[in-house]
Amino acid sequence: MENAENFVLDWTSEQVANWLTQKGHGKYAPLLCDQHRLDGRGLFLLHEEDLKSPPISIEILGDIKRIIYDIESFKKEIHNDIRDRGYDPRSLVKITRSHSAMVESTSSYVSREVVVIPRGNFKVQDNILKPELVKMVVAAVYLFVVSWILAFVMVIVHDRVPDMKKYPPLPDIFLDNIPLVPWAFKLSEICGTLLMFIWISVCIFHKHRTILLRRFFALLGTAYLLRSVTVVITSLSVPGEHIECSPRTYSDQSIRQKLEEAFIIWKGAGLSIQGINTCGDYLFSGHTTAVTFLNFFITEYTPNTQIFYVLHLLAWVVNILAIGCILASHEHYSIDVFIAFYITSRLFLYYHSLANNQALYQKDSHRVRIWFPLFGYLESSMTRRVPNEYHTLGEIFVYVMKKIKQLMIIVRNMIIPM
Repeated sequence: MENAENFVLDWTSEQVANWLTQKGHGKYAPLLCDQHRLDGRGLFLLHEEDLKSPPISIEILGDIKRIIYDIESFKKEIHNDIRDRGYDPRSLVKITRSHSAMVESTSSYVSREVVVIPRGNFKVQDNILKPELVKMVVAAVYLFVVSWILAFVMVIVHDRVPDMKKYPPLPDIFLDNIPLVPWAFKLSEICGTLLMFIWISVCIFHKHRTILLRRFFALLGTAYLLRSVTVVITSLSVPGEHIECSPRTYSDQSIRQKLEEAFIIWKGAGLSIQGINTCGDYLFSGHTTAVTFLNFFITEYTPNTQIFYVLHLLAWVVNILAIGCILASHEHYSIDVFIAFYITSRLFLYYHSLANNQALYQKDSHRVRIWFPLFGYLESSMTRRVPNEYHTLGEIFVYVMKKIKQLMIIVRNMIIPM
């Protein structure tokens, strides 16, 4: 039992450092206590994820496990003392009389997170992030449908592009002051391909790849659905005289022919390096949207450590280079690129702010259901931020072999009935 002067919640950073040294963790005392000012309350609120993630970023797993083990053991030792002094043993919040009965009934310590819901209700949720493959498939289908809608809209807007002789390129501060670089647009697509390769690699090794993919599909689908509306509302004149666009009349094509052209655009992902040439789909830039999303997802779902600093820097450099190449190619107006970057970054930040903060989502749930219809379904089980944890090549090999073995058993049972 702690005396009043040495009550653990009143410990200073120096006392925490002494405790860490006594437990054999003295080498981390300067990092935790001097640099990050960890006191008694902070010690009891420390979790394994805090030690793994920035700004602490301890890289030795054994040390992390031993520190957490000693903290958990200490919690159990003085659990009753903390409660007797009028504190909730889990949240360390001072308990008022109106809450004492509730705390008493849940006083035994469990390793779970408490998510506070409005109107005074408490919802205890497991700390395990489930793969939920079905949600990833739903998000993928959503992106698939939206991509088809966008491809068909691109066929429509191509037929509505204004006549270049009657409607010359609009004034643009940036395009009017830089020379045309014909090969720049293809270079921007190569930059996007490089970012896509990096993102696929991240998803292959990330332990929570299904969560990453469903968020990527949902956000990209939402941005492209918005683009399907903006490009068809207003038809801008072509941004450069080098662009060869000849609008067709609607009578020249049947619906079937339009669908066939839409399939060609969809199959080639709208890329010029795939031989796709479209006109009229300017506001806003789909290329900028894609490379910006890829950059944001790569930097969000890789650790913020020195090892990955080069990767984060590369992602930003490639993102900026791709945007510069889009402008240098005169394939988009500056406003197309600016709005695309703004919308993409805001969508990403807004989505992840709500996903990582359930209390904020509950407060804003009505508007979220309107503007992000899928969000409530896709993120309903999320209780915390997705940790950046990775599988090794050996673990992936074992996992793949296990799935192949299970598939072979299923096929064999189908061929050879019981």
